[in-house]
Amino acid sequence: MGVFGRFWLADAISMFGTYVTTVAVQVIAVVALSASATEVGVLNAARWLPYLLFGLIAGVIVDRCRRRPMMIGTDLGRAVLLAVIPLLAVFDQLSFPVLVAVVFGVGALSLFGDAAFQSFLPRIVDRERLSWANVRIEQTAAVAQTTGPLLGSGLIKVLGAPMAVLADAVSYAVSGLLVATLRVEETKPDPAERHILTELREGLRWVYRHRMLAPLAVSSHARFLFTAMASTAFVPFAVHTVGPTGLGLAYAAAGVGTVAGGAVSLRLHRRLGLAKTIVLGRLLAAGGFLLLVTGDWAVYGGQLLLGLGLGFEGPHDVTYRQRVTPDRLQGRCNATIRSFNWGMITIGAPLGGLIGDLVSLHAAMIVGSTGMAIAALALLATPFRTAD
Repeated sequence: MGVFGRFWLADAISMFGTYVTTVAVQVIAVVALSASATEVGVLNAARWLPYLLFGLIAGVIVDRCRRRPMMIGTDLGRAVLLAVIPLLAVFDQLSFPVLVAVVFGVGALSLFGDAAFQSFLPRIVDRERLSWANVRIEQTAAVAQTTGPLLGSGLIKVLGAPMAVLADAVSYAVSGLLVATLRVEETKPDPAERHILTELREGLRWVYRHRMLAPLAVSSHARFLFTAMASTAFVPFAVHTVGPTGLGLAYAAAGVGTVAGGAVSLRLHRRLGLAKTIVLGRLLAAGGFLLLVTGDWAVYGGQLLLGLGLGFEGPHDVTYRQRVTPDRLQGRCNATIRSFNWGMITIGAPLGGLIGDLVSLHAAMIVGSTGMAIAALALLATPFRTAD
């Protein structure tokens, strides 16, 4: 197996575990700890708050370090942190604040690990094959999204939700060991002579003064804000409508849609161009949340449509910024965009929970999906509409 093959496998294994935890942690919150929609929003925000707090600094650090050791360290660190959940559950010491703290810690390690991951890929794949590589990674993520929640639901039934999280801890440990086997020439960056704030500003200028990257980044930030609102309301809605097992099946339906969308993504890109492909994907994702509010069984159809949209769009915005960004700025570019993307979840998730508690879960999903659609269409009014 070549370098990319092992890199791909390591990522796939950790993704399977992540989707198990996606179901298990939310079931722990809603069922075991009786969390409200607002508290679910706080839990979701905790996962992504590190991106808002430390994301820009993380990009500078990634550009100053070798990326393979950082991926290994963050994988193993996440394995240790996630193992805390079943350990505390065994001794009946697991509480909502502790759950939030662990999720926050995993999010902080993921911030550095993900920035290193996206910045490392152009080192092992030729730029002409980046689209192919990102599509393969996206399709694997979709398969994990399809089967991971089903596996998670099964483990929750047999072992209970806290012990199901142990599967994710093991997956991160295995991923870290696989990355350690990669033999890639990676020179140590020269000692930094500039102040960290100077490098941080350079990354910000690259993203937000770039004629094409800037509108794509801002549109993505808005999409994450409104998606977080709708997604937060979806969790208690699905748990109370179709149960914890149904929530896993709904996530699996989204995975099926993502696989199907990813299978035709490159052909769609060649036919429509980059901008229209991304906009179409985001409109379908918005339509998925609108469909959810039409009836109980629409939980599955809505998630299927959401996944289809994600599959259409998925790899293309990442590929575009990897192609146009110099290697020395890869870490800062990826971390800057991701920090604000995921940072928007810290605003959107609690807001969606509040709307769900004060008005209705349906209202939160409608507001979120409408915002997603507007943000997508607005991209066509910017210079990015000519991107290909």
